[in-house]
This record gives sequence, C-alpha cells and structure tokens, in this order.
Amino acid sequence: MTRLEHIGIAVKDLEAGNQLYQQLLGTAPYKLEAVASEGVLTSFFKAGESKIELLEATSDDSPVAKFIEKRGEGIH
Repeated sequence: MTRLEHIGIAVKDLEAGNQLYQQLLGTAPYKLEAVASEGVLTSFFKAGESKIELLEATSDDSPVAKFIEKRGEGIH
C-alpha cells in the first residue's frame, strides 16, 4: 500500500465533529454532502494527501446508525 485514500469516522453529531476536526486540523471541511441512498450526511477534511470523512446517520436504520449503536463512534 502506497497511501491511504481516506478514513471514514462515524459520528453522532456532524456539526460537533466538524468543529472538533476543524480545531485539530486547522482547516474547515472542503465538502459537505447528503447521501440519501446511504442515509448519511458527510463532511470531508484534507489531511496531508489523505482525507478524513465524517459520517452522521440521518435515519435509525442506516448502516452508520447501526454501526454507532453496536460499536459507538469511531472509524467505520
């Protein structure tokens, strides 16, 4: 493996996650997107040559909601 394209992190609150990562990385997300087919809101941050994607569930039956219910917030 030569590089990591992105890391997805499931969060309960995208706005709070955005604020935290903006403070940690010193930059705002460069992309916000709603993906209705997956039941998520997402934001993307640049981290060197890689990206960090935060994902918040928009419905209780989405894969991200089920992940958070089972494992808590974290790398998805």
